[in-house]
Amino acid sequence: MLSKSEIKYIQSLFQKKFRDTENCYLAEGPKIVDEALKTPVTVVKKIWALAGWVQEMQPLHPRTPMIAVAAFELEKISQLKTPSGVVALIEKGKAPDADWYDPSKLMLALDGIQDPGNLGTIIRIADWFGIPGIVCSNDCADIYNSKVVQATMGSLFRIPVSYADLPAWLALRNNTRVYGAMLDGTPLTRVQAAGGILVIGNESKGIRPEVAVRLTDKITIERIGAAESLNAAVATGILLSHLK
Repeated sequence: MLSKSEIKYIQSLFQKKFRDTENCYLAEGPKIVDEALKTPVTVVKKIWALAGWVQEMQPLHPRTPMIAVAAFELEKISQLKTPSGVVALIEKGKAPDADWYDPSKLMLALDGIQDPGNLGTIIRIADWFGIPGIVCSNDCADIYNSKVVQATMGSLFRIPVSYADLPAWLALRNNTRVYGAMLDGTPLTRVQAAGGILVIGNESKGIRPEVAVRLTDKITIERIGAAESLNAAVATGILLSHLK
């Protein structure tokens, strides 16, 4: 049985300021929580789940506290419209230093990606293509937002993500190829890339001017139909499929 104070504490983590204060966040769903438990560097502090899930998983992870709760209790601590049966409290990993970047590899830089679903999907796509890390501008969505965590489907536990003043960070990489997704860029089919940085801009405004001046290569996905633009995550997948 969950106490009122425990429910209040869990619900407080729905907000970024409390996630920052407590250095913890929530993950929901059997698939994501299982990924967290299997990732050595991820610290799962506590799990609340339906009795059947606890009975199955506790013997496999005896050192992780697991509390069996009723379905109506999960509804109080879940951020999903339909609770998935398991909620985990996870310690935030140490934020990687944005200066770790290896110029011989292609990595991502995100400029103002504010939709949590887009950010989570981009992290998942980066994991698929073996991207070593992502640098986000400071105004990107919080990677520990529940919608971001959900959309990553566990990739958040494997892909290092850091936040930085993006124009200043790019300014320090004078000898690095910086590709930017722009409508007036070179068609992707004519671009050959090895290492470097691929910048993906804001969903509605694109790449801001102070970041655009740091681009060495403007590239675009050629439009055949009449759609005005592509979703940022979809564009990322297409670009990485070619550049990688």
